[in-house]
Amino acid sequence: MRRGLRYVPPALLLLAVLELTVFVLVGRGVGFGAALLLVFAASLLGLVLLRREGMRAWRGFRAAAESGQPPGQRVTDGLVGLAGALLLALPGLITGAVGLLLLVPPVRRLARAGAQRVAERQVSSMVAGDLFGPRRVRVYRGAPEPPPPPQQPPQQPAAEPGQAIEGEIIEPGRF
Repeated sequence: MRRGLRYVPPALLLLAVLELTVFVLVGRGVGFGAALLLVFAASLLGLVLLRREGMRAWRGFRAAAESGQPPGQRVTDGLVGLAGALLLALPGLITGAVGLLLLVPPVRRLARAGAQRVAERQVSSMVAGDLFGPRRVRVYRGAPEPPPPPQQPPQQPAAEPGQAIEGEIIEPGRF
């Protein structure tokens, strides 16, 4: 995590340069007044949507918690919506376009699935199950793979192992 933070300042500088370049190009194409109005309107829309998405995320979390369902999907959906509204609220044409894309339902579902995968990798499987619910598991029956040979011979004879079942975790909705 810390290694990735060192890239944040250069990335923000690159984003600022790209935003300025796009603004100048759009300003030359449609006029600087129209480009400035477009950035202002997008930021205003983002601020309105920020409140709406925040309330939507909170209501979704509360509904999941009250019904006893895992809140993870609603929380990640709310976070993606909040991120989209925040990017739209930031002044800039690139961030506004990315923020608007995150609010489109198909793109939002893809971003939510990606955010969920990242969250599942960061926490233990037990916590991921509590957040996102039980996982579907595909089970294969067959001969187990032989265990690796032990480094040192055991002092007591080992117990006969049971039949192994090979499994594969399947993402919800991908079966």
